[in-house]
Amino acid sequence: MKIVVLGGGISTERHVALVTATSVCKALRSLGHKAVFVDMFLGLEDYSGPLEDAFEAPDGLCGQVAIEKQMPDLEAVIASRKLKSPSRLGKNVLEICQLADCVFLGLHGADGEDGKIQATLDLLGVPYTGSGPLGSAMAMDKAVGKRIMESAGVLTPAWQELVYSEEDIPALTETLPLPCAVKVVNGGSSLGVALPDTREELERALHELLHYGNRVVVEEKIRGRELTVPVLDDRALSAIEIIPPEGTSFDYVAKYQSGAEGAREICPANITAEEQQLLGDAALRFHRALGLSVYSRTDFILDKEGRAWCLEVNTLPGMTPNSLIPRAAAVEGMSYAQLCEKIVLLSLEKYKS
Repeated sequence: MKIVVLGGGISTERHVALVTATSVCKALRSLGHKAVFVDMFLGLEDYSGPLEDAFEAPDGLCGQVAIEKQMPDLEAVIASRKLKSPSRLGKNVLEICQLADCVFLGLHGADGEDGKIQATLDLLGVPYTGSGPLGSAMAMDKAVGKRIMESAGVLTPAWQELVYSEEDIPALTETLPLPCAVKVVNGGSSLGVALPDTREELERALHELLHYGNRVVVEEKIRGRELTVPVLDDRALSAIEIIPPEGTSFDYVAKYQSGAEGAREICPANITAEEQQLLGDAALRFHRALGLSVYSRTDFILDKEGRAWCLEVNTLPGMTPNSLIPRAAAVEGMSYAQLCEKIVLLSLEKYKS
């Protein structure tokens, strides 16, 4: 098949989306597919041949990329683009997508997970992987997601939605309950998240999060084990436990760096069959309530009383070879390349039905 793998983009998760997309592209090419990597924001700026021939490029147009310790300098990325346009779609992005049998969405964050590119491809009649525009948009907005959880009977920590400015911070610092988690509603990859325990930490967090946006969810901080449950083909896979480095939370560095700085990820998680069933049922219930398709990954806290508190769902979770869904798929005997291909085939089957 001819497959365009869209990655990069211009969100705060750009680095992750570059690594996901190039990894997926190489995996699909290893199975004989004519896969080509395209940066959604930069497009095919450095490609000068006929678009049809891009699928024959020996390297699939994959360059050398890595996940950095810091979030990307988006202003520098914008300045580097040859196409000086307000469009968030780069040169020939839509044109080459229309030549493909399927578009694999290796994107993360804004423009990728929020339903915008899904709606664009729907209007063009181009098949793509994963969920549609509405489910993606609802899942990306943490406040909307919380409302869907509650309506579906999925246990989630007590929460409230806030829109605030610098002038509101003194009053909020005195009145918000502690300890808590404060999350920008459309954040991802543990960016735009703070876990304050004290008033001083809360005040600092409220100031810092304004860099990401002024609309946040504040939820009760639940103590317990961090677990995540992938869903693939309407079935829950093995839960994975995430153990951040001692004294830290599962932040951007812990999530994506290996070694002493990185988190430990145990798959399958050391939990009972009853706990796996509890987590899997909740992940499936939330996945279906949002109307998601093909795959997703839902995050939980499992407390000492055995209650599974749902935090959020990821509709385009990380798909690097070391990401969480590939690890759970490996427990099922599925290689990374096979998983990438299965996501494509399941997505195409969705269009046929």
